Order: sequence, then C-alpha cells, then structure tokens
Amino acid sequence: MIPLFRAVRAVQRHARGVIALGLALGLALLAAACSIKRVARVDPASVTDLSGGWNDVDSRLVANELIGQVLGASWARDWAAAHGGETPTVIIGEFRNRTLEHIPIGTFQKDLERAFIGSSAVTLVASRGEREEVRAERLDQQANAAADTRARLAREQGARFVLQGDVQEITDSQGREKIVYYQVDCTLIDLETNAKVWAGQHKIKKYIQQRRITP
Repeated sequence: MIPLFRAVRAVQRHARGVIALGLALGLALLAAACSIKRVARVDPASVTDLSGGWNDVDSRLVANELIGQVLGASWARDWAAAHGGETPTVIIGEFRNRTLEHIPIGTFQKDLERAFIGSSAVTLVASRGEREEVRAERLDQQANAAADTRARLAREQGARFVLQGDVQEITDSQGREKIVYYQVDCTLIDLETNAKVWAGQHKIKKYIQQRRITP
C-alpha cells in the first residue's frame, strides 16, 4: 500500500507541476498579446493630439501665423522703399523655452526659416552655428581647392534684423480636466540701432479631459 500511495502522490505532484507550467505559459502568452505594438504612418499635416502638450502641429501653425504677421507689417515694405527695392536681411536668433515642458525649439526655428524663405519677401542668412561650419569649409578651400573654385573670404552677407522670441505656458487643472495655454512672443530688432521694428504674438489654448474607462 505504501508504494502505491507514494506513486499516487508523485502523480499528483507531477499534475500540479504541469498545471502550473500551463498557467505560466498562458499568462506569458496573454502578456505578449497585450503588449503587441502597432505602428501606422499618418499624414504629417494631420492634426494628432495624444498628450495635449506642444506638438508638431502647434509648431507649424505658430510659425506660419507669426510669419504672416511679421511679413504683413510695414517694416519690410518701408525698408525696401528706402533701399531701392532691396529685401531686408534677417537672421533667426534665439528662442527661449520658458515652460516646464520639453519643447524642441530647433524644430520651431526651422519652421520659421522655411516660412521666411518661402515668402521671398526677405533674405534669410545662416545662423551662428551654421556660419561656423561654413567658415571652416571656406578656410579649407583656401588650402585645398582649385583657385578658380574657391569661395572668397570676407564676402558674407550680414543680417540687418534679428528675430527673437520666447514660449511661455500656463496650466490649470482640476480632477480629470486640464487647460494648457501657450503664448509665443516674437520681436524683430534692428541690429544697427537696437530698435524694435516689430512685435508679434500667437496664443494656443487646449482643453484636455481624461475620460473614465468603464468596463
């Protein structure tokens, strides 16, 4: 009887082990199924808000709005009229992120540059970082490039105006509701006189509601 009893116990332990292993495998498969990642490509121009924070749409809309404001003002026309139709030369200066949120200012600046160049109403010159790379290439040409293909030194076109600005944020929340307010301010400054020839502003306000998930 004792050997039979031990055999039954061994079978029971083996069965429990098989059941436990089956449960573990089932849970692993369930977890894997729940963590499947799906990726879909969407139109870059589409409006997609996931977190309610600053995104590519905000950057593009603000840049286009501010460019419309700055080019619609009279300073560019006044400059052209006083200089025989010559377009004013502008450089994109520093834009400060004064929010607690990570905002890729570089992307916003590139949106401004693109809109400026596309307008053809101003001449846009390279930024400080870009100039350093170009100057290094120009110096390298003096020693290594054929004489008739070298870019000449001291022939840079200086900017007369610099566009500067900042991004500020105000948030207000209660429970599952949140308001996010962005304010972008821009100023165009005459580099020779320090005169502010234009100031613009654009605001974005977002209402975010986190809905309860009901079974």
